[in-house]
Amino acid sequence: MKFTRKAHANWQGTGMEGKGTISTQSTTLDNAQLSFKTRFADGVGTNPEELIAAAHSGCFTMQLSFLLNEGGFTADNLTTEATVTFEDGTITLIHLELKGKVPSISSEEFNAAAAKAKEICPISKLLNTTITLNVTLES
Repeated sequence: MKFTRKAHANWQGTGMEGKGTISTQSTTLDNAQLSFKTRFADGVGTNPEELIAAAHSGCFTMQLSFLLNEGGFTADNLTTEATVTFEDGTITLIHLELKGKVPSISSEEFNAAAAKAKEICPISKLLNTTITLNVTLES
């Protein structure tokens, strides 16, 4: 399967005092605010690091669901929080915190599927940084 997705960014002004917007093809983001404050402080809007965290958590969780299904399991719930660490102009770490409830799966099977999902999800493959994973299987 091959497909493309698009996003559009617009910026006006200087890096510190300017402002911009980000929009996605799906319109889930429709002129979302982007500024120095939204990226490096607590301004209202979004930022590239937050969008990477969202993309990675979504991609990883969906990949895990596919792997579980291949193994004959269906998750009742999978929740992943991705934390992106930005330091000195570089994304140095992404930590994935996974909690899942999957009937009839062993902890070993769940951990193995999660580790494989971390390695093969397309966003993980794209990122050139350390990716860590913590897994909790709920009963």
